[in-house]
This record gives sequence, structure tokens and C-alpha cells, in this order.
Amino acid sequence: MRTTALAVVIVMLFGMVVDADVKPQRDFNLRMFAGRWYRVGLAYDSASFTPFRDKVKASMGVITAMPNGNVNLTMWDATPLGCQRKVYNYEKTSVPGQFTYFSTRHNMVKDITVVDTNYTDYAVVLKHKVFNREYTQVALYGRSQTVRNDTIMKFKAFAVSRGFPRDSILTPPPAENCPPSRSGR
Repeated sequence: MRTTALAVVIVMLFGMVVDADVKPQRDFNLRMFAGRWYRVGLAYDSASFTPFRDKVKASMGVITAMPNGNVNLTMWDATPLGCQRKVYNYEKTSVPGQFTYFSTRHNMVKDITVVDTNYTDYAVVLKHKVFNREYTQVALYGRSQTVRNDTIMKFKAFAVSRGFPRDSILTPPPAENCPPSRSGR
């Protein structure tokens, strides 16, 4: 019993250390980060996600910086039911580039870290949560629906370094008309 309890504590501490070694973008600037982004890469190894891997399309989001340092994110995802719009409210933490948000879908708080960005072309973002087991997602965002090949390779190398198998790393094709085109856009 005592050995089992010690093993559980060691595993929990290791899990915290693994997540703790991810640092946000140095000198993160939220105002420069705000604006339109396309999710052009995704690393996710959830078994429940596997059947949908081939259906994933690049999604678009708009990040709005709030005066208090929080973030509103509006995302449009192409789904079998059409183009779905979701709004997320990310709360700032004491560390610039790290946010939390409450997932109504999972009824829990999740952590978001902007790991790397040059603000004008790409961003690598890590989402972490503990929900029956530890889950992590890594996403590659671009200011356009295409990013340079060296950026994709950098994203894939980061995902592999986080323990993702290569076959769980996606670079989905662009979504058509999601969000729907508007005149004057």
C-alpha cells in the first residue's frame, strides 16, 4: 500500500514537471498576438479523436485582446453539420503568454500556453488539461492558411518532443467557406 502511494506521488510529480518545462513565448506581447489566425496544424492523440482525423479542416479564429489582459477567441470550425462558431474566454495568468479557460464541454479549467510565435506568420500553442488522464494538444497557427515548410517541421519536432506519435500530428487542408464569405471582407 505504501509503495503504491509513493508510486502515485512520483507519477503525479513527474507529470507536473513535464508540463512545467513548457515556457511561454519570451516577452509575450498580447497586442501583437491579437488578430486573425488559422489553425493549420494539430497534434492530438486522444482515442476518441482518431475516427475524425481525416475529416479535420483548417479552422479560423480571431483573437481579441481585452483591456484587462484577458482574451476573447472566436473560432470557426468546418463540421459535418456546417460551419460552427464558438467563442472562448481566456483569462490571463501571472505569466504573460499563459491563460486558463473554463471548458463548458468538459466542465473544467484548461491551461493554454503560447509557446512560440513571431506574431506575423505563425504561433505554436499548447493546451493542457487533466481529465480522467492527462491530455495535451499542440496547435500550429498561421496568419494565412499556408505556412512555410520549415515552420511545419519546427511544429512537428515540438509535438514529437512532447511525446506525440508522428501519426497523431496533422496538417489539415483548408476549409471551404468557413467562416462564410462576407462582402467587404
